[in-house]
Amino acid sequence: MTLFLLFQSAAPAPSVNVPERFPAILTLIYLAGLALLALLLLVSLFRNRRRGVITPLAVAEDLPKEVKRRLGSTSTNRGLRALRWAFVLLAFGVFGFHIYWAHYAAENNEKFQELSYKDLRNRRLSESTLRGWLLDRSGKLENALALYRRDSSGNIYRDYPMDQAMAQIFGSDRGDPGLERALFGTQSGALPEALEVAEGHTINIKGNTDVRLTIDRDLQQAAMDQLKGKHGAVVVLNPQTGEVLALYSEPSYSLKEVEDEATWIRLEANQRDRPLVSRALGAYYIPGSTFKTVTMTAAFLAGEQNTQFTCSSGGYYAAPGANVIMDDGGPGEVHGRIGIDTAFEVSCNQYFAQMGVKLGAERLKVAAQLLGIGTYDTAVEALRGRKEPEIWNASSDAVKRALAPREATIVTGKGVTKYDLALMGYGQGYAGQMTPFQMALAAAAIANMDGRLMKPKIEFDRPPEMFKQVMPAQTAATLRGIMGRVTGGDRGTARGVFAPVQAAGVNTGGKTGTAQKIVPVYDPKTGEPKTRHRVEKDNKGNIIREYEETIMDEEHPRVDAWFLCIAPLERPQLAIAVIVEGGGYGSKSAAPIAAALVLKAKDLGYFGAVRSQPANQPPSPRQAPTQQRRPRPAATPTP
Repeated sequence: MTLFLLFQSAAPAPSVNVPERFPAILTLIYLAGLALLALLLLVSLFRNRRRGVITPLAVAEDLPKEVKRRLGSTSTNRGLRALRWAFVLLAFGVFGFHIYWAHYAAENNEKFQELSYKDLRNRRLSESTLRGWLLDRSGKLENALALYRRDSSGNIYRDYPMDQAMAQIFGSDRGDPGLERALFGTQSGALPEALEVAEGHTINIKGNTDVRLTIDRDLQQAAMDQLKGKHGAVVVLNPQTGEVLALYSEPSYSLKEVEDEATWIRLEANQRDRPLVSRALGAYYIPGSTFKTVTMTAAFLAGEQNTQFTCSSGGYYAAPGANVIMDDGGPGEVHGRIGIDTAFEVSCNQYFAQMGVKLGAERLKVAAQLLGIGTYDTAVEALRGRKEPEIWNASSDAVKRALAPREATIVTGKGVTKYDLALMGYGQGYAGQMTPFQMALAAAAIANMDGRLMKPKIEFDRPPEMFKQVMPAQTAATLRGIMGRVTGGDRGTARGVFAPVQAAGVNTGGKTGTAQKIVPVYDPKTGEPKTRHRVEKDNKGNIIREYEETIMDEEHPRVDAWFLCIAPLERPQLAIAVIVEGGGYGSKSAAPIAAALVLKAKDLGYFGAVRSQPANQPPSPRQAPTQQRRPRPAATPTP
């Protein structure tokens, strides 16, 4: 049966002579009988709850009630009724306990999720049937991202041709569920109900069905190659449909290696490299000047796009006594009185700090929420790190949870000061909780031809869904033109890096970003943060408490490099976010990665027919042929 499933296509078999029908009928009979017994027991309890079984011939009618209660079988029945109620409550407790751990704990109980990979029953269940194949967006079997092979001994095994490149998306049988367990695991709700089997309905077993992803195999590999040897992440979306074309985080890990529990524990303990964490979805960064994209969006939504501010050598003071806000060049970088388009092109901190103050917390809040950014009243609430599964366009809640990004947040409560607003305006302070995934969404909203933020999706066959209508189409077109000045303008901060892209005939838009972040000092051997022992004493010298304090490298903060990109500018098919930890200026390390990905996409045919497509039907490059039958696994694995 297993080998038969292996060599068949993904098309569901007709429901003829279903061998599971008889066991399903027996299951339904058993459940019906159990329900009938429970009903009879409850009825008898209610009917007899006040009835006193006293024989009239044995007990005089004129006896006091207190005496009657103590005569005959009344007291015995009372004890039996109490025991029956206790039995019913205990039975419900046992069944409720079983239902919770069988159906709900995997989704709601964090401790259960952390320890589930140690349960051999889960692993045996997941390995007892063959899963479907995972195909890239081309749909071609030769481009499969997860498949089965058969070795020379006849053993069948799951193979991942892009093991490290896809590890953080697919996930393993340990730790938090990844896409593999979400699509094919028991928690995905793929198993049919007994009633469906008994009625002979055609059951499409999801665990045996091939799934075609939106991931482009070549773009994913290009992202991995570009980040090799670095710490960072790349997110590539189609802003018109929400398709995720590439999603990669470096350092990564090998799915084959983590089959060994000792290797998993070692990787999990490595807090410096964090290979098990998808930096694209689950790591927070200070966005720096890339957040000016959000502030600019808020300015247009609030009707403040024509406001001019002055950038002077003396800097900008948001409030008396507050620190002065300067541009990166210090007093020597002076832009004079400028508008929002020039300020975005030259990345003027002073302008966007003043714009943040002028907009105020409420208008920043409106724009942030439209872009999927969480807004909270206090910093404590903003730091909770809630996951955001609802942002995804997916076939099941299991898929949404498996890929749920950490919610990017800002603080917009009443306690926010003018200085706080100024810092947020250019991507510092309370705006320091952004993920690469969220910043890609911010760029995608501008890149969408209708000004919509589409829900990201990774399953190819799902129709596009809108998350929010962020802005009018004309506003989005204006913002794209302003972003185009960063890569193509005379004073654009990334014009030099994107000169080869422009020479190749692709017009782009972008935004550079640079942010300093104080990080722990790590042990180079173990990858764990270094700590120092601290002792607190009272005025009399008595020890109050002792604890280990993480040593922070305040003298040498890490300088992270960012770049957002949309391409081609006429009708964007890519919205890209790149973060390189410790990369310095965004134009030096992050922008070249984005430029390389744009050129790769051009070679793959993403921009070939942009102008010939209808406005509501973006081109879908590298479309798949009709469903093919799987070839038999090779006698020896393909390297």
